[in-house]
This record gives sequence, structure tokens and C-alpha cells, in this order.
Amino acid sequence: MATPESSPLGKQSAYIAEYDPSLLFPIERQAKREEIGIAGELPFEGVDIWNAYEVSWLNEKGKPVVAMAEFFIPAHSPCLIESKSFKLYLNSFNQTRLSSVGEAAGRMRQDLSAAAGTDVRVTLVPLSQLGASANIAQLPGECLDDLDVTIDTYQADPGLLKSDPDEIVHERLHSHLLKSNCLVTGQPDWGSVVIDYQGPRLDHEALLKYLISFRQHNEFHEQCVERIFQDVQQHCKASRLTVYARYVRRGGLDINPYRSNDPGFEANNERLVRQ
Repeated sequence: MATPESSPLGKQSAYIAEYDPSLLFPIERQAKREEIGIAGELPFEGVDIWNAYEVSWLNEKGKPVVAMAEFFIPAHSPCLIESKSFKLYLNSFNQTRLSSVGEAAGRMRQDLSAAAGTDVRVTLVPLSQLGASANIAQLPGECLDDLDVTIDTYQADPGLLKSDPDEIVHERLHSHLLKSNCLVTGQPDWGSVVIDYQGPRLDHEALLKYLISFRQHNEFHEQCVERIFQDVQQHCKASRLTVYARYVRRGGLDINPYRSNDPGFEANNERLVRQ
């Protein structure tokens, strides 16, 4: 079984400029899910939304094409795809001649679906077809970041969470103070996160302390979101819960996982100011 330690992360890598799908490095999700008590049927739906800003190939005459890409990897896929391998794979298109945008998208869809173990949706748009500017979104609901809290816990600690079982609410809360570290390299991963729930009212200061406690926690983006979902759900038994994180770009890729048990939730892919 492939492990994060055997991935390209933290190792010197040759940047291959000719198409090579073998560069993709899938990692099984289940081992980390078992750590947070997930076995069998998933308690959520979700997607890992990747945005790629360094995508290019050559047309049949050798002229470069540059594009932006969106990749939608379902949470039910057996594997996530390690991010450095994803970048190396995309770079392998740089000197590859392709007949059309459709051919490039088709190859990516086929390769990523094979790596993830389920169908992956790919949207690929040349820059010449994009608008002059992209709208910058703001996260919904109340921001927790101005709360005056004292905290000295920087490893993910669900014991910090508090709720009031006698007060049932529907709230949308968000914070830009999420930071975790790469599971292998320890490099910082900066992000913003939305907690949208219906259930016993979460103590806002306690929730902010909990989110800040990820600051020295080592896990991949997708795993952090699933851990937050599980911790909040186990604590307050929300009838509806969505956790949606938007991470800052690294190496031309940003990763934006969401996990939800709300059948009415629809994720957008609007960029935040740090993206």
C-alpha cells in the first residue's frame, strides 16, 4: 500500500516535461479515517475541489496553450492524490503536443479517475476564454476571528469544543485562522473554514480555540476537514453539518475540500482574497 512517506513529498524531484500519468501518487483514505472512527459507510458526502493555475501544453504546431483547471474528486473515492505528484503530473504536459482542449481534459479525466478510483470531473478553460477578472468571494455567516480568546493548545484537540444542548440553532460560522502542516514535510497549509450546522449551539470561543488548535497538527487538507467534521458531529450531534475549507494556493494548486451530511448543501468554487 502506498504511504505518504513514500510519495514525492520532501524529496528532490525531476520535473518531467513530457506526458507521464505514472507521476500521480494515490494514497488510500481509509487508514486516516479509521483514526477518527470512520469505518464502513461514510457519514458525509463531499468533494475535494482542486484549482490549478499552472496548466500548459503545446498545440499540434508547437505553440503553447495556457489554461486554468478545476478538478472535482469525490470524497467516496478510495484514494486521494498527493499534491506534489499532482503538480508533477500537470507539468508533464508542458512539452506535450495535443490536438485540442478536449484531448487535454480527456487525458486528465482518465488519469485522475484511475488514480482516485472513481470518476473525476475536469473543467479546463484556456485563459483567452476567461473573463477579465474573477470575483473575490467572502465566506458566509459570522466570522469568529475577532473573539478575544486565550489559547496555548496547538495540536488538534476536540476536548476544547463546548455546546449547549438546550439551545438548538442553525448557524453559519467561519474563520480565517485555520493552519495545519503537511503530513510529510511539515510545511504550513493556510486556510479558511466554514462550519454550517443545525443542532445544539456551539460555544463560539470554544470553536475558535478548537480550530486554532490545528496550528501545529500534521495532516493533509482533506484529512483535516474530515477530522473537523467528525469532532464537531460527535460533540454536538448536529442534524445538519457542513465543513468547507478553502486553502491557500501552493505550487499552482489550491485544495478546497468539503464534507456534509446536509442534502441541501451546494458547494461553490469562488476564490477568496488569499487565493
